[in-house]
Amino acid sequence: MKATIRQYGCSVEATLEIIGGKWKGVLLYHLLPGTRRFNELKRLCPGITQRMLTLQLRELEVDGVIHREVYAVVPPKVEYSLTSFGRSLEPILVLMCDWGTQHIERMSHATDGESAAT
Repeated sequence: MKATIRQYGCSVEATLEIIGGKWKGVLLYHLLPGTRRFNELKRLCPGITQRMLTLQLRELEVDGVIHREVYAVVPPKVEYSLTSFGRSLEPILVLMCDWGTQHIERMSHATDGESAAT
């Protein structure tokens, strides 16, 4: 597969094209500590289907964000890791994690009389 060159309206659009959606950011975050196998990623993302996991990993590979290593053994062994380009997303992913933690705390402390939107 080869990445498609396309025009973007802005840089944020280009970033979201790579890491946007429900699972890509989560998968990339789980790859920050190091190499993972397919089933490890599946366990870390219990809501993802096998088909969706495969699709998301393929797209990240085509975009040059992750590396897929296939070992010629039985049963087949496939490992995924971040490329140096993918590793450059680490500060963004960590900030997203921090923001999400703050958001969850904020929502859990919201009372009936207090709006979570403030």
